[in-house]
Amino acid sequence: MRIGIVILPDQRWSTAQHRWRQAEEWGFDHAWTYDHLGWRDLVDGPWFDSMTTLTAAATVTSRIRLGTLVASPNFRHPAAFARQVTSLDDVSGGRVLLGVGAGGIGFDSAVLGGETLPPRQRVDRFGEFTELLDAILREDGTTWRGGWFAAVDARNNPGCVQTPRVPFVVAANGPRSMRIATRFGQGWVTTGPDADNLADWWAGVGEVANRLDAFLAAEGRDPASLDRYLSLDSAPVFSLSSAQFFADQVGRAAALGFTDVITHWPRESSWYAGDEAVLVDVATRLLPELRG
Repeated sequence: MRIGIVILPDQRWSTAQHRWRQAEEWGFDHAWTYDHLGWRDLVDGPWFDSMTTLTAAATVTSRIRLGTLVASPNFRHPAAFARQVTSLDDVSGGRVLLGVGAGGIGFDSAVLGGETLPPRQRVDRFGEFTELLDAILREDGTTWRGGWFAAVDARNNPGCVQTPRVPFVVAANGPRSMRIATRFGQGWVTTGPDADNLADWWAGVGEVANRLDAFLAAEGRDPASLDRYLSLDSAPVFSLSSAQFFADQVGRAAALGFTDVITHWPRESSWYAGDEAVLVDVATRLLPELRG
């Protein structure tokens, strides 16, 4: 089991940089940040750009994988974003994990003045976004036109450090987005279902995992070729409520076939509120054992 941590981009770098260094020193396998222009009720507080944050994190670390959780077409165009991804992969020495998703509703979809799309159209747009981004990152000089995006002779020179491109970790719960994951993903990440209690959430996670197995079988794809990531803190209970609870959650994820889990750095209040002492305990006492 590989274990990752999300560090929200809600602090100035002079404060935040020690967290990225510490995550690596503790032995986390990957560290992520949210790719939003603003997020939920935190939109009124400090918030920084994900790609700039990850680039800065790459300069103060040397081993840990770095990723977006998740980039979306809400405010990104594949041709421009490909340049940023290639640059980040270069600066990090090939440590990028590119989490991508359809994008939800809220600030990101409203701040640019566009309409809020229904789920089906968001997935349509996501399919084009992923296909075009994949093409540009693989080939230099991509010309492409779809219903949502177009590119004319889009360049990728010199290309990613990782070949043939950075790994895509595709966020998917529904059947149409799962087809995108099985076609383009080197990893799949799920938040599980909306649920009011932990038992229902885990039951839903199991159902989603089984659904993915069915899609992989239909595509004739080896299940071992797709890493499986679970965002533990989409559950009704924060994963770092206690060290024992975290260990239990990791064990349940492993039993369902997940290869990776992701927690969040505890915050003082609001989302992911918790005690940093629990994180320290998990990282220093349990992490080597949980990673196996």
